Amino acid sequence: MRIHWRMFPLHTETPEEGITLEQLFHTDSDRISAMVTQLKQTAISLGLAFGDRHMTYNSRKAQELGIWAEEKGLGHAFHMAVFKAYFAKGLNIAQKDILLDIARQSGLDSAEAEQILTTKRYADDVEKDWEIARSKGIQAAPTFVIGDNHLVGAQNYQTLRDFLLQNSKNISL
Repeated sequence: MRIHWRMFPLHTETPEEGITLEQLFHTDSDRISAMVTQLKQTAISLGLAFGDRHMTYNSRKAQELGIWAEEKGLGHAFHMAVFKAYFAKGLNIAQKDILLDIARQSGLDSAEAEQILTTKRYADDVEKDWEIARSKGIQAAPTFVIGDNHLVGAQNYQTLRDFLLQNSKNISL
């Protein structure tokens, strides 16, 4: 079975310097605090690192590097490092220096990563993934897709397993 990561256009209007979660969701800090607490509890139950997020950042550049990392066979390591940097450490993944450090930590060549960011070599690939997401009606990340069936949101092992088994006739090996 082949797992293919696709990029998703989440809050594309977010500037590079980021915005607060209050600004993003147009609500007050008490509501944001409750939301972050719930997300943190879910992440912990799934064995994922999750910090006290207060900001959101644009992920476009990270997505471009993610496609390159996939081609290099280091996609999983890169995606997990970006997840940890963003959700656990609250780092601004729109900043080039942070992305280059993540690339290096993932076993990727930072000079090549910088060239990819400068030339926007994978910009069209990100656009194609975004179009696929729109055409399939995907509105949240993560969304797991097998054939025409979707499973939305971070899921525990049993739920993912059941989804795979229920859709096994649609999986090509």
